[in-house]
Amino acid sequence: MNTSRLAFFFLLSSLFAFAQKKKKADLIVTNAKVYTVNNTFEIAEALVVDEGKIVAVGTTKEIEQQFYSNTKISAENQFVYPGFYDAHAHFYGYGMMLQKVNLKATKSFDEVLEKVVAFQEQKQLNFIEGRGWDQNDWENTDFPSREKLDELFPDIPVVLTRIDGHAMLVNGKALELAGITTISTIEGGQIEVKNGKVTGILVDNAMELVKATIPNPSQSIKIQALKEAQAEMFKHGITTINEAGLERETIELIDNLQQKGELDINIYAMVMASKVNIDYYTQLGIYKTDKLNVRSFKFMGDGALGSRGGCLHQPYSDKPKQFGALLSPIREITRMAEQIAASEYQMNTHAIGDSTNTVLLKIYKDVLEGKPNRRWKIEHAQIMREQDFDYFTLGIIPSIQPTHATSDMYWATDRVGEERIKNAYAYKKMLDKAGLIALGTDFPIEEVNPMYTFYAAVARKDLHNYPENGFQMENALTREETLKGMTIWAAYSDFEENEKGSLEVGKWADFTIFSEDLMTIDIEKVPYVLPTEVYIKGKKVK
Repeated sequence: MNTSRLAFFFLLSSLFAFAQKKKKADLIVTNAKVYTVNNTFEIAEALVVDEGKIVAVGTTKEIEQQFYSNTKISAENQFVYPGFYDAHAHFYGYGMMLQKVNLKATKSFDEVLEKVVAFQEQKQLNFIEGRGWDQNDWENTDFPSREKLDELFPDIPVVLTRIDGHAMLVNGKALELAGITTISTIEGGQIEVKNGKVTGILVDNAMELVKATIPNPSQSIKIQALKEAQAEMFKHGITTINEAGLERETIELIDNLQQKGELDINIYAMVMASKVNIDYYTQLGIYKTDKLNVRSFKFMGDGALGSRGGCLHQPYSDKPKQFGALLSPIREITRMAEQIAASEYQMNTHAIGDSTNTVLLKIYKDVLEGKPNRRWKIEHAQIMREQDFDYFTLGIIPSIQPTHATSDMYWATDRVGEERIKNAYAYKKMLDKAGLIALGTDFPIEEVNPMYTFYAAVARKDLHNYPENGFQMENALTREETLKGMTIWAAYSDFEENEKGSLEVGKWADFTIFSEDLMTIDIEKVPYVLPTEVYIKGKKVK
C-alpha cells in the first residue's frame, strides 16, 4: 500500500474512532447566544437535545466535540431564550373568542353595532355572541344600552361581553330568555336599571343568568378553538400557558388532544373553584402529564376596575357611592380556602380592588399557617394598601400582567384617585417583597404578544410611546427581572422550576430563537420582535 493511501486510511480510521466517541443526539443548536436563565444567568453558545430534553449546554466547540446529530442548526449568532410562559391567560376563552364577533379596538358603540351586523350577515346564527368592547376607548365613556340592539335584532338573542369579561351588554331577547326584569336581583353583581328599564348592562354575577341560556358549542368547535389558539401562541414564542379558569370537561378535552399528539402547547390548568370541582379534584389529587399540570384552583374575588366591580375599601373616586363588591361572602371564601389548603392544591385568586386584596391575603396567611412552600398566588393584585404588601414576604406570589398598567393608566386615576393610584400596578414593590413575580397577559383582555408584556414591564409605556417618561417608573422592572418573570419565576410559581423555565441539563427543550437580542435592543423596538423558530420538547412548532 502506497504512502498516500495509507495516510488516507489512517485518517478515515481516526475520524471513525472519533465519531464513535461522540454521542448521538436528536438536535444540536450551535453558534447562538443562549440565555440559559439559570441561577447565575449564564450565557452559552450551544445546546443539545435528546428525547425532548436538554442533555448539554456549552460553547459551540465543546458541543461539536462531544455530540453529533442528523439535525443540526447553526443559529448564525441569533438569540435563544427559554420558551415563554404566560402566567395568566384564558387560552380556551381566546380560542372561543375567535369563533365570535371580535369587538376589540372599536372606537364607538356604532362601530360595535356595525361589526355585529356584518358578523350576523356572514354567519346567520340563532344566538349572537361577541367580546372585546371597552367604553373607555370611546368618546362617550358611559356604558351603552340595548335600544339599538333591540331595533337591529328583535328576535335573536345578542350577548356582547366587555373586554375584561366582567360586564356584558345584552339585548331584550337575551334578557327575556334569562328571565331578567327590573325587579331581578343578584348577589355579587349588578343589573343596571335606568328610568324604570333594564339597560342591558350586567356586571359580574348577573352575567351568569344570561350565560346559562347560551347554547353549548359543539365538540368540533371546541377543538377548532383550541388549535387556533395554539397557533397564535406559537407565533409569539409562548410554550406554556397558565390557563386561568377551566371546567373539568375542557381540561379533559385538552388532555385527550395532548395525549393523541393533536395539541403540543403546555397547559398549567387552574380549575374553576366551584364546590363540585374542588370536591372532585382534591379527591383525585394532582394530575400531571408531560404537557398538562392540574394542581390549582382559580377563585374569583371581585370584578374589574374598568367596570367598577373591583372591591375597594373606600368608594370609587369617580362614583362616590360605589365600592365594587366581593363576589362571594368572606365565610364562603374562607371555607373554600381551608378545603384547598387541606389538599396539595394551590389557590390562585383574582383580586383587583384593595379591599379584595386585603381579605384574600389575610385568609391566605391564616389558612396556610404551618404549611410552607404552598406558592398560592394573587392574580392581578392591582390596587393595594401600603401595609398589605408585607403579605408577599410569606411566600404568597404576585401573578401580574404588565399591560394592564399601560391599558388602564389613562383612566385608572379617575377610578381610585391620586393617593390610591400610588400603590396600583406596583410591580417592583411586589417583587421586592416576594422575591419573584410571575408575568402574564390575561389575554384575550389584553393582546397575546409576550413582547408587549416585556415592553410594558420595562418601559411602562403604550405602543404610542406614551407617556414620554413612563407610567409610575418607580415600579418598572429590569429586563432581567422581566425575562425571569416570563420564564423561571413563572415556572416556579407552577412548581415546574425543575423541568422548565430555563435552559439547563435535564429540563424540557422548550425554547425560542430570535434574530434580535431582547436584553440589549432599543426597548422601543421590542414590541415588534417575533421569534424565528419555536421548539417544544425539541419539536419545532414554528
